[in-house]
Amino acid sequence: MASRTAIKRLTVEYKRLQTQPPPYIVAKPLESNLFEWHYILTGPPDSPYEGGEYHGRIVFPNTYPYAPPAIRMITPSGRFATDTRLCLSMSDFHPDSWNPMWSVPTILTGLLSFMLEDTQTTGSIVTTAAQKRQYS
Repeated sequence: MASRTAIKRLTVEYKRLQTQPPPYIVAKPLESNLFEWHYILTGPPDSPYEGGEYHGRIVFPNTYPYAPPAIRMITPSGRFATDTRLCLSMSDFHPDSWNPMWSVPTILTGLLSFMLEDTQTTGSIVTTAAQKRQYS
């Protein structure tokens, strides 16, 4: 059963995203499930992803914000494997490094930042800038 804390927190975060969206990020929960969100990261200018739109999914546990979400990329990007849980400090791969102060906007801003780097982790793939541009 979902905790009141998780429901309240996700509701507040969605309202904040509607009024103060981070640059290059759009996200919202499914109408039928507040714990499953879909996001679109738009490739920033002067990056290999410029103009591309990259769709992904975040699934929050019932214990959010005290436990991290699972993060997946659905759209090929040349950076992350599709439909694979991403190994990031803000994902369920690393619950020990999770900080309950992180929110949907900070998670997605961190994901976009990581997307622009070349650091390797579970769920990431190695491609050239030219290959990444093919997906944008």
